[in-house]
Amino acid sequence: MTVAPVLVILSAATALGLYLGLLYLRGERKQGLVALHLLLGFGGLETLVMLLHGTPDGAATTDSVSFGKIAAGLFAVSAFSGFIAALARRSPVGANVLLGTHVTVGLAGFALLLAWVSGT
Repeated sequence: MTVAPVLVILSAATALGLYLGLLYLRGERKQGLVALHLLLGFGGLETLVMLLHGTPDGAATTDSVSFGKIAAGLFAVSAFSGFIAALARRSPVGANVLLGTHVTVGLAGFALLLAWVSGT
């Protein structure tokens, strides 16, 4: 398995997330795009984890601690904070803090993914 599908899916999720952030700042919300962002994010995380575990023919990554593993952990934290932010509608301040965490950790994970891909 190559890194191309992982990079395409997570790049699409990141670009869509940035567009959704722009819409959020304008006061708009499009549920269909939010759902697509969620599916792309979880799909990208799943394909990244599959890539880190290796392929059925035994070709696995050799690094014990790599940027890929750290990026997967950051994407998992980002997914969790985004999910909790969507549920935290009673406290707008808490939801905004969680949304800021979601964006910051997600972009850090994407930067580490790009560093890992450029090194392989």
